[in-house]
Amino acid sequence: MPRILLVEDDTRTAELVAAFLRQEAFEVDVIGDGSVAIAHIQAESPDLVVLDWMLPGADGLTVCRQVRDRFDGPILMLTARTDEVDQIVGLEVGVDDYMMKPVRPRLLLARIRALLRRARPAAADEGEPDRIVNGWLVVDRSKREVRVSDLVVDLTTAEFDLLWLLARRAGSPVDRDALFTELRGITYDGFDRSMDMRVSQLRKRLSDADPEGRDPIRTVRGVGYQLVKV
Repeated sequence: MPRILLVEDDTRTAELVAAFLRQEAFEVDVIGDGSVAIAHIQAESPDLVVLDWMLPGADGLTVCRQVRDRFDGPILMLTARTDEVDQIVGLEVGVDDYMMKPVRPRLLLARIRALLRRARPAAADEGEPDRIVNGWLVVDRSKREVRVSDLVVDLTTAEFDLLWLLARRAGSPVDRDALFTELRGITYDGFDRSMDMRVSQLRKRLSDADPEGRDPIRTVRGVGYQLVKV
């Protein structure tokens, strides 16, 4: 039974969400204070964290920033904030996905299941390798490890999944519809910028890690993104 930590200080919301997830066969712990959540995540390492942005003790960004060096599981942020800058900051500190409040239980469930599926090492498809070498970039699905110029780069679950998808199709553009469907389990509505922000953050991590500052991801206007084949 997957273990979920729900970090939410609104008692009514926490009760409703926890009850719904328990009905769907999840084990759910509820904490209403960010500082307490940090200690719990580091000690218990749940399978997934549903994390409110605004919390007493420590806000959601602080929680994420504090635990990411020891916790590599998915973090889904609940927020009423719509500013893209806020979401970019969240991606930078390791948020894997966002969901706007008020919480829609069925959509929350779909997002949780998608994140858990991607967090588990998947059996390789027939004929598909577990390790892709593209010049100075190496992506290893079995180890969930990325190397840039032989240096290991720490990526979040969402960043790794995005890179793996692009690496599987290196040299060919991947459209936004495919990115949203495969990585978030939703269709692209033509307006959501979250995937663009995730690509931007992945680019930064890869180019920062490379001694030559190379960016292996190309924007294909009107389509999506492409990992350049080296």
